[in-house]
Amino acid sequence: MTKRRIFLKTAIAAGSLALSSIAITAPAMADELATLKDKGVMRIAMSGAYPPFNFVNDKNEVVGFDPAIGTEIAKRMGLEAEIVTTAWDGIIGGLLANKYDAIVGSMTITEERDEVVDFVGPYYTTKRAIFTNPGSEFTSIDQLGEAEIGVTLGETHEEWARERGWKIRTYKGLPELLLELQNGRVDAIVNDSIAAILAMGEKDQDYATIDFETAEFGAGIAIREGNPELGAAMQAALDSMMEDGTYTDIAMEWIGADIR
Repeated sequence: MTKRRIFLKTAIAAGSLALSSIAITAPAMADELATLKDKGVMRIAMSGAYPPFNFVNDKNEVVGFDPAIGTEIAKRMGLEAEIVTTAWDGIIGGLLANKYDAIVGSMTITEERDEVVDFVGPYYTTKRAIFTNPGSEFTSIDQLGEAEIGVTLGETHEEWARERGWKIRTYKGLPELLLELQNGRVDAIVNDSIAAILAMGEKDQDYATIDFETAEFGAGIAIREGNPELGAAMQAALDSMMEDGTYTDIAMEWIGADIR
């Protein structure tokens, strides 16, 4: 194992690109699919703070696009789904520590993450977006060096904003991020476009956007490395959902559009 790979395993497990003392679980010696079949349950993690993709409703249930997708994948594999919520900045660390079996939490597939986990999917695509309040003095990306920027701790948007030298404030999830923008405690926020627009629409929050060049990126399902049979079974379940219309039904219910 290279020094860079060891560093990335440690850093991402801590939820940042800084060296951490967190212990790294060795790769599985045998594929985990058989173990999950024996247990009959797949534990699926997400933040629970990313509406409408995953959030806790007034009945204290974790609902949204992500748990619906994860539950359907488990069902097609003959498994029950157990949804687990955890802080986003430590979610990969929890996977490596065997606290759950997969992450279905709108995780962007990146080269750095792919060094320490395997991905199924992508199961949807979106773009990065910058939002401000209507009438904001900040109307260009070139002005944001003077702004206070809100991001969710541990997301790829945080790293992207820090690379630009912007002044950053970090938050636990999208609801808190939107509230800080609405109350003027940050000048702008950086987030996935679909999630933020839908969440602000749900609460009738006015917003403006800053145009800039950005590419689409895919959200994937993370599993521990060394499990090709598990990955193949999950991919087959996802593919079948997309082919028979179930994926579209779930997407229309929670997002209002087919977002693959």
